[in-house]
Amino acid sequence: MADDAIVKRLKIIVKEHGGQQALANAIGVDQGFISKVINRKQEMSYYLIRKLCFQLKYSPEWLIIGTGDKKLDKPDSAKLITEIQMLRTEVDILHARMRVYEIELKELREGLEGAEHKAAG
Repeated sequence: MADDAIVKRLKIIVKEHGGQQALANAIGVDQGFISKVINRKQEMSYYLIRKLCFQLKYSPEWLIIGTGDKKLDKPDSAKLITEIQMLRTEVDILHARMRVYEIELKELREGLEGAEHKAAG
């Protein structure tokens, strides 16, 4: 999830909280972790998004997509986080299925190539 726009919004949050160390302290993560995400040495993770949204009440929609209100002062924030977690699980399942299909496709191609060589030889 190394989207330049997400990193830009993370930088806004860092500035609002008085720097990387202050933000890290506020959400209970290592300052180096935030630095790595900002410097694109590490992907923006669900873990960091969850911390920013749950603990500091940033809107997941604003943080991830860039639309809607920046902060949530509504009880909907927990519901949105749960929905994001469910969507992430679905994406993980789809990625796993895609890997299985890629393996099956590779095996089919290898079988076809073997059959073609056998028929030609």
